[in-house]
Amino acid sequence: MSPRRHARRPLKKAVPLAGLAAVATVLVAPLAPAVSAPAYTVQTLHFAVTTGPADETPCDIVGDLYLPAAASSASRVPAILTTNGFGGSKDDQAAWGADFATKGYAVLSYSGLGFGGSSCKITLDDPDWDGKAASQLVSYLGGAGGIAYTDAAHTTAAPALDVVQLDQRNHDGGTSAHDPRVGLIGGSYGGGFQFAVAGRDPRVDALVPIITWNDLSYSLAPNNTDKVASDRVSSTNSGATKLAWGLGFSALGLTGDVQNQQIPGDPIPCPNFADWVCPALLTAGTTGYFDAASVAAARHASVASYMGGVKAPTLLMQGQADTLFNLNEATATYRALKAQGTTVKMVWQHYGHSSNGMLPGENAYLVSRATAWFAHYLMGTDVSTGPEFAYYRDWLDTGDAGATFASSKSFPVGAGQALRLSGGGLLGAGTLTSGTPLAGSQSFTTPGAGAPVSFPETDVVSGFVKDPVADAVDVPGTYAAWSTGPLGSKLDVVGSPVATLKVDAPSAALTQGTGEAGQLVLFLKVQDVDASGHAVTINALEAPVRIADVTKPFTTTLPAIVHRFAPGHTLRFVVAGGSVNYRGGLTSTPVTIASGSGQTLTLPVVP
Repeated sequence: MSPRRHARRPLKKAVPLAGLAAVATVLVAPLAPAVSAPAYTVQTLHFAVTTGPADETPCDIVGDLYLPAAASSASRVPAILTTNGFGGSKDDQAAWGADFATKGYAVLSYSGLGFGGSSCKITLDDPDWDGKAASQLVSYLGGAGGIAYTDAAHTTAAPALDVVQLDQRNHDGGTSAHDPRVGLIGGSYGGGFQFAVAGRDPRVDALVPIITWNDLSYSLAPNNTDKVASDRVSSTNSGATKLAWGLGFSALGLTGDVQNQQIPGDPIPCPNFADWVCPALLTAGTTGYFDAASVAAARHASVASYMGGVKAPTLLMQGQADTLFNLNEATATYRALKAQGTTVKMVWQHYGHSSNGMLPGENAYLVSRATAWFAHYLMGTDVSTGPEFAYYRDWLDTGDAGATFASSKSFPVGAGQALRLSGGGLLGAGTLTSGTPLAGSQSFTTPGAGAPVSFPETDVVSGFVKDPVADAVDVPGTYAAWSTGPLGSKLDVVGSPVATLKVDAPSAALTQGTGEAGQLVLFLKVQDVDASGHAVTINALEAPVRIADVTKPFTTTLPAIVHRFAPGHTLRFVVAGGSVNYRGGLTSTPVTIASGSGQTLTLPVVP
């Protein structure tokens, strides 16, 4: 296909797919200024890549190459590689391609394996598949031949690319053939691919992963206790399966062959997915947790398992309104990269998988951060890459990014303030001060068969449609709750609340030795209750826990929040036996939680 030449034109926002498919492009390019700018060309190409653990599977990848008109072998430019979110295609990045091309970058936007006209199965950004495929696209950007073609049958070779700037050394300090100056950007699934290629390819120079995962086993069946390490989201046993998210991804993936005109589709046992995915989803949907083999496969497709290979400077952007990949996932990645010496910074934006649009000030700020990151690490421009940590304060809502985003030279930012679970359902003996907790206890019974008896905001579609339940509601007799009194002043919480609890569940103590099926499952959440009694679970975020040993205290790291509790509002902490968003425990279990000095909810509070 011959190149198409474009003059600079106003860019449209890259709108995320609605409802369950809202996992595609997140960061949007800014509107073009009303001034002239250099033209660029766009050419659709097909790439012949070989993937798989033994390099045994050929795939065809379709992509669009954006080149600045001024780029040539004598005037080389850095490159950007990007791909789609789950269920999307190369076209989702058209706004980025155009914008970055006018800024002087060569941009290759491609459809990931199994999506948007690219062949082979969806492997959830597994480094042996998606990582290897993207690495070969890096080679193409570095001038390698025999990869790009003008047709899907790979009969007409495209010329080798000779306009991208080449590096003399990579991040390992060595030299590599066909080493372009290249950065990666993308949201959700398009964030996961960045780790998959950077973890195995030292030629990658900069990453901007947006609202993506650290450990898929946590993303799809989180257990917010029993963590393998204090700075990780991975747990030693599986948690509670996310129902709506699992169903949504299954539907998008299984119908991907038809959507991508791949007829006949990929064969059984799991149409359009890697073979392990369908059995894993079936088991998790039935039992409420992933078996050990599925957890291992999910983690193999997660940066948590190969973090040591990621050396390129990384700018993490994660959504506060995100029940799929919550803030704890980016936090785990940030801490691991920081600990190993990889340059990393982090932004908490409001926009995530569970919101229906960006709030004032978000877009301009996020685009400026990504642009500066690439200008510094790809262009070599002496520009600031921004603060170490920034977070969006939605209660300000001014439209001024400088005001709505708070900045910090370090992370975390909140100082721990412990609230004690006290008798009479009080937190901190009814105030935010410490003191001797009143005696008392609360008892409830979890439902059998994982039934939903807790109805907070629905985690997938609440950002797009009105929830059927106006208030966060739990069925009486299936939960315990503790509340502060009305707050005398505002309370700003930034980070992960941490609960330390000891419960009494004699029947679970008898069955927990059988493994996950016999263990107690609870759901912890923090709510904001206004003066009229209207209750909201903060961003619909819950912390499922599958407790390995109910005879011992356990610690739960709840999903991080950025939230202001206004004066006159009440902060409520709930421990529930079920949730509409998850598959809970299989057995109905009586639970009692007593008050005491060791029963606490600690909040990261900022001034």
